[in-house]
Amino acid sequence: MSKAHRGKGIRDQVSCGRGECPVCNRRNVKILYEQEAGGSKVKICKTCKAAIKHGKKNVAVTSEAQQG
Repeated sequence: MSKAHRGKGIRDQVSCGRGECPVCNRRNVKILYEQEAGGSKVKICKTCKAAIKHGKKNVAVTSEAQQG
């Protein structure tokens, strides 16, 4: 089983992959999962990725969240 989203695999990313999720606005969570939003890819947290996959949330990301 792949372990790309934990441990040594995320050490090289900014803040070890942590930040604010643009979908749920939670802070200091791992934002490692790429999702297509408005023609560009944004990184979101694991719970939002699962919710989008099951149709419980939509990706409505503002331009401010895409920059930061």
